[in-house]
Amino acid sequence: MSLTQRQEDILFAIIEEYAELATPVGSVTLAKLFNVSSATIRAEMARLEDFGLIAQPHTSAGRVPTDAGYRHYVNKISERPEEIEHLSQVAPKPTRDSEKPLERSKRVLEVRINSQTRADFAIRGAVDSLVELTGNLGLATIGDQLYISGIARLFTQPEFLDTNRVQAVAKLLDNLEPWLREAAPGQPLNIFIGQENPIGKTSQVSLIISRFRSPYSDCSYIGVLGPTRQNYAKVMSLVRRAGTILEGTLALNNNL
Repeated sequence: MSLTQRQEDILFAIIEEYAELATPVGSVTLAKLFNVSSATIRAEMARLEDFGLIAQPHTSAGRVPTDAGYRHYVNKISERPEEIEHLSQVAPKPTRDSEKPLERSKRVLEVRINSQTRADFAIRGAVDSLVELTGNLGLATIGDQLYISGIARLFTQPEFLDTNRVQAVAKLLDNLEPWLREAAPGQPLNIFIGQENPIGKTSQVSLIISRFRSPYSDCSYIGVLGPTRQNYAKVMSLVRRAGTILEGTLALNNNL
């Protein structure tokens, strides 16, 4: 599959608009964004549908990304680390100071983690911060235990007005701890999107986890679980940063 630059730009725009607004993205919105006709946008969207990267949930609706579309997006921004930083720095509204939103969030993580003198408290603090900063469910392994925070926060997302989806996520959580022990993701940052999840394939959520060394294990994990509709650039950057800060801080303190 080979996309033209415009097709890729349109796909990125659909993903980012949908993450922000949680409603299908129409050709009129994109036509204004790209300064071309709606007919041109519709033709390009048809090609993206043919590639399986976007879908139309209803006949009269705009388009939403598919799991394959999100995977393409994540792969592309992962190839360019500077792209992750750029996309995740965009503020939804002006701020009072010159500090970029992502940098402020990373500083919150660092302060929260470094304010703790015990490893388990530092890990819990990092998870709680990720919940606050991303709106997702946060999780981490602490020895043989799995710490989870933010279930109520996760279920306030519009995707979970559907009780069937809530039940699907609940079943996934029931099986998450043994899966994390057995899967042992091999990369420092791992992203499992929708049906890619080895468990809960129909729950339509994404799991983003970072591996880090701790006094408990060389393969401790911290991450978030949320709907496939999310700001991947921001969340990937924050999860990776949480793992890095934890590993450095816990190695320095080296106590339980």
